[in-house]
This record gives sequence, structure tokens and C-alpha cells, in this order.
Amino acid sequence: MTNANGQRPLRRGPAAAPRVVVAGLASCFGCQLQITNVEAHLVDVLGQIDVRYWQLASSDPMPEEFDVAVVEGAVTTEEAERLVRTLRERARVLVAIGACATTAGIPGMAAAGFIERPRQVYEHVPAACGDMIAPRAVGAVVDVDFEVRSCPIDSLDFVDVLQRALYGSNKAVPTRTMCGDCKRNETECFFGKGTLCLGLVTRAGCGARCVNLGRPCNGCRGLSPDANLESARAACGRYGVPASDFDRALEMFNQTNPVLRGGE
Repeated sequence: MTNANGQRPLRRGPAAAPRVVVAGLASCFGCQLQITNVEAHLVDVLGQIDVRYWQLASSDPMPEEFDVAVVEGAVTTEEAERLVRTLRERARVLVAIGACATTAGIPGMAAAGFIERPRQVYEHVPAACGDMIAPRAVGAVVDVDFEVRSCPIDSLDFVDVLQRALYGSNKAVPTRTMCGDCKRNETECFFGKGTLCLGLVTRAGCGARCVNLGRPCNGCRGLSPDANLESARAACGRYGVPASDFDRALEMFNQTNPVLRGGE
């Protein structure tokens, strides 16, 4: 049996628990905190794995050998890029968690014109800036086996993905947009009130929780592969929402997406 990415499950029967490392890059570390918020199931989850390194919980050095690498945060320095490549080389499975790791997230907002920006701020660019690179998602540097999207992640979503990584699964990753989930939840559309909502182009999977709580979607799960940006801009116009506002809002979590940048 193989998992959704064509790999053999890491955990079968009474075999030794998979060795896991958790690393943080450019982020607020909120997604790692979300892992600890699944209190009711945390002991059961940790009982299935051997946590060898967790940057948030210990200052011990990362071990040389491990099976699963969990990465939070965007790649913003040459050092971080080297770390991600090392994790990919050593891990059988690499899991990117949170918007910063999966879309470059908030750090990615600085990607456009990044090389020129330090000179706009400093008269004499500090040496520390020499290690910095344009922010990018982990998947833009190495192949990622599993993703846990959203900002921050949902604790149970992480548990579900970890289970799939350990035991294998043929569960499909949703590519639909959020609007379908809103219709199923029977929530009122924000566009009817002339309010911008990015659910019409954002990848589904969170159950449209923000909308259920009365807040428009801000697109933290990234653009859906099924999104039609031109149609979305036209829809904004029909409801009196400026297309420029739509484009500007998309940049919060999609600045480095080649589709948004006019690429493929």
C-alpha cells in the first residue's frame, strides 16, 4: 500500500515510531502552537511518533537522521534555503504547514521588488541583508509531500495530514473554491452587501469558517487551481466592488503565485 504521493506508509503495525523533526522558518510560529492546541488528542498523536527535534520546544540541535520533517514558515534567507534542502534530502516525507510555508504568506508580501528594497531603507546596506533572498514558499525550493494550509492551521487538519503521512491514504486534496462550501453552509454572501470576499478564488478545505463567523475570506489558503480570476474580477464589478481592491487583497497570501504574477 502506498500513500497519496506514491510512498509506502511510514508506520505499520508494531514497527518503531517514525522519527519527526519540526522546524520553523520566517513566521509567527502560530501554526506550531496550533499543534499543541489539540489537547484532547495530543498524547495519542505524539504516541504514534518519535519527536526528535522541535524548534519551538527545545534548543537541542537537529539530529542527522529522521523520517518526517514538518516545516512552518517561508524561505527568506540563504541559510533557510540550505536548511530546507537538507530536510528534503534526509526526510522520507516533508510536510509544509501554514500559509507562510505553503504560499509564502505574509513574508511573501515583500517579494515584489525585494532586491531593491534594502537600498530604499538603508543608506549603507547592513551585511546581514546579504543573506536575505526574496521570500518564497517551501514548495518553491523543494518538493513537498503534504501541505496543511490556512493561517493559522487547523489542529485537526494537521492530525489528519499526519495520519495520512504515517499510514497512507488515497484521500484527494480539494481544489474547489470556497464559494461551494459557503453555499453548503447556507451562509449569506458578502458580495450581496457590496463587501469584498476572496472565497470565490480561494482553495476550499477549511469549511469556510471565517465566513461562518461573519468575516469575509481573506484567502489564507491560497489560490485554488480552479480559480478564474477574470471571471472573479467581473463578478466584483457587478456587485460594486472595485477590481483593484480584489487584486490588492489577493497579494496578502498570493504575492509569489506565478498565476497572480501573470505566469503559468
